[in-house]
Order: sequence, then structure tokens, then C-alpha cells
Amino acid sequence: MTWTSAFGRACGKLLNIIVRWLALSRINPNVLTFMGLVVNTIAAILFGYANSENQARLFRLAGLVIIGSGFFDLVDGEVARATNRVTRFGGFFDSVIDRYSDASQFLGLLVFYARGERFVYVVLAAFVMVSAIMVSYTRARAESLIGSCRVGFLERPERLVLVIIGALFNRMAPVLWLIAVLSTITVIHRMRYTWTRTQDSPVGAKGQAA
Repeated sequence: MTWTSAFGRACGKLLNIIVRWLALSRINPNVLTFMGLVVNTIAAILFGYANSENQARLFRLAGLVIIGSGFFDLVDGEVARATNRVTRFGGFFDSVIDRYSDASQFLGLLVFYARGERFVYVVLAAFVMVSAIMVSYTRARAESLIGSCRVGFLERPERLVLVIIGALFNRMAPVLWLIAVLSTITVIHRMRYTWTRTQDSPVGAKGQAA
């Protein structure tokens, strides 16, 4: 057994202990999901409060907070399964909260750039916030028509990794440009994929409202 596999097994056992403890506490998995939004909001506040003097420190702290928020993403579904509380609403609630969590991070960055009077990056942060939501929306809307739309390479995990890297190394500006470009490519890819899959679909499915 290598040290990496041993570390992985140890982490798995620790996660199982945490999940069992949370299951015994009878906490609602949706509460854990919501706590992820609360933690991401703290990160957004840190982004928005940063200035030229404390930017590196607060951005680094925000990056660590976002890493911490991943704990709730990790355990909410596990607790739901351990307590037999997996529901369709739970999946829906998780998706909605994820969108708010993503938006809160970029809203915090938008406030940061607005306070620094950096108009171009205010617009960029707003565009990234919208495009992040559109990446998820295009998949959800496509899957209501064609069943599966797992194309594209910039989904939420990849986006979070980029934001964490930008925060920890205080290089958020190039990260935002990268997310803007890759998100746009992903949305276009999903639109094209859905277009090709719907060419033989009934005409009546075309005009359904979102």
C-alpha cells in the first residue's frame, strides 16, 4: 500500500465517521446544503471587504473559506443517503443553493472591483457571474429536452478550483478572464450539442418556456 492510498483510506474513514455522527444527530441534509451557502457568503464578504492594503490576506482567507465550504457539498448527499432522506426536492434544493453560492462569490468580487473603481473588472465579474449560471442552466434546459447534456469542460468543480487558486495566490484577475472565456465556450458547446440532438424532435417541443 502506498502512502497516497493510505491517506485516501484514512480520509474516507474520517468522512464516514463524520457522516455517521451527523446522521445520528438527525440533522436535515438540506440544512447542511444551506450551510454551504452561508460559508460561501462569508467568502464573498471577505472579497468585498478587501482593499489594496489587505487584499492578499483577505483573498487568501476567502480561498480557505471556499475550500471549507466544500465540506458541506461533500457531506449533505452522504448524510441524506445514510438517513434515507434522499428526495427529489433535496436534489433540486442543492442545485438552487449551488447557484446562489456561485453568484455570491462573484458578487463579492464585483463589490471589490467597484470599490477600487476598476470598471472593466466590475463588468468582467458581472459577466462571469452570469456565465457561471448559464453553464448550469444550459445543461438543465437541454436535459429537459434531450435527456443528457454532459458536454463542456468548465462545470462547477473546475470553476471552484480556479477561484480558489486565484484567491490563494492573489491572481484573481487572470482567473476571471479564464473563467469568462471557458464558460462561454462551454455554453456555446452545449447549445450546439443540443441543436444537433433536437433536429429530429417534434416542433411542439421548441417553444416551451423556461
